[in-house]
This record gives sequence, structure tokens and C-alpha cells, in this order.
Amino acid sequence: QAQLVESGGGLVRPGGSLSLSCATSGFILHNYAIGWFRQAPGKEREGVSCVSSTDGSTYYADSVKGRFTISKDNAKNTAYLEINSLKPEDTAIYYCAANLYVCSWSEGEYDYWGQGTQVTVSS
Repeated sequence: QAQLVESGGGLVRPGGSLSLSCATSGFILHNYAIGWFRQAPGKEREGVSCVSSTDGSTYYADSVKGRFTISKDNAKNTAYLEINSLKPEDTAIYYCAANLYVCSWSEGEYDYWGQGTQVTVSS
């Protein structure tokens, strides 16, 4: 049974950093792209970053480009999202999701989802 478990969220001041992890099991991470999505209160879920399985290409939403860094370690069955220079508008529940081979900004493309981890940016 495929499972993704996010961790690393928390309360941080503006300008701070967090390191989110997405521990996976039940499928071969090497074959899957990992996307990170977030959902802010009262807003729809949006894609923020993705790392493909084919060539390791990474993709970022314009709102996080230069501040977020995505990676995955297939040997550890874990994906990561480093988030720096946090802003209050980054406050959201962050989800990781797995899609076979390629990245997509479309939620419907993803096969497996985690339960999310809360990131709150506030002074």
C-alpha cells in the first residue's frame, strides 16, 4: 500500500526557513515524480514544485522560485522541500504527491497523496 508522510512543518517568523520531508513507502520512488502542493485557508490547492523521475528536472511556481528547493533521495525513499525567506503568504498546508515518471501541475495526475503538514509564517 502506497503511503506518503510529510513532516517538518511548523511556526516560523517571516524570513525564516523550514525543511519539509516526504517519506514514502509502498512504491518505487525512483519511478515517480514528486510534487509539492499547498493549500492556504480559503484558497484552492496549488502546485509549488515538482521533481521528475526521468531526468531529475525541477519545476517551481513563480511565487516560490528562488526561495524553495526540491529534491528527492531514492535510496532513502524520501523527498524534500527546503523553503527559505518565508513570507506570511506561504502559510498553508503543504502536501507531497507522487506521479508516475513525469511532473504535472494538475492534481488529478497524481496517484498518491500525503496528509499534509502545516506551515505557518507569522511574527
